[in-house]
Amino acid sequence: MNAQHYLQPLQQAFEDNRNVENAQWASQYLKNQFAFYGVKSPERKVLFRDFYKKQGLPEKSLLEEVVRVCWQLPEREWQYVAMELLAKCKRKLSVEDLPLLEEIILQKSWWDTVDFIASDLVGYTFKKFPEERLAWTSKWISSQNIWLQRTCIIFQLKYKKDTDFSLLTSFILPLTHSKEFFIRKAIGWALREYAKYAPDEVLKFVEKTELSGLSRREALRRIQTL
Repeated sequence: MNAQHYLQPLQQAFEDNRNVENAQWASQYLKNQFAFYGVKSPERKVLFRDFYKKQGLPEKSLLEEVVRVCWQLPEREWQYVAMELLAKCKRKLSVEDLPLLEEIILQKSWWDTVDFIASDLVGYTFKKFPEERLAWTSKWISSQNIWLQRTCIIFQLKYKKDTDFSLLTSFILPLTHSKEFFIRKAIGWALREYAKYAPDEVLKFVEKTELSGLSRREALRRIQTL
């Protein structure tokens, strides 16, 4: 079985449930960057469930091909399919899959895919293989690509109290003067999330660091304002 054959039942289901009005709204919401079938999340979950019952999850040997096929298809729902499959198979992910994760961060990049890949897939893989973390993040943070940089900042979002705050701040400090909205927002988001577990540490960092107004507001949202 190849990727096209594996995905064919879901492709038919998407076509059968195409909704032009929903598709237009979804496209506008993402700045008209992507086409959509217009299948909303609740309906998409039902289609996924039926699809998995019929086709099962792909073997690890097929997963990479399926992800790449999904990423090349024009409708944005296919990228969501790829992320769903990777999430369901993430226990099988290894260091050999990091190039694939990097690839899909860099292709058709926007917050709706990058944030999930970063916090759910990259974060999981780096936690499982911490020895790989520094080599990849060093490359990404110096890449000048905002989506790779955003990934460095937010991949620990689900680490909770296990967040390596020293590592996080090492990513933030070179980017404090960035004018990119998605970088400024990510800085505030990551700090706010860690503030749930170490508010004093975050507050101290914010006090001594020259952050953008957006980053500062987001970081302090859960703790006493200065």
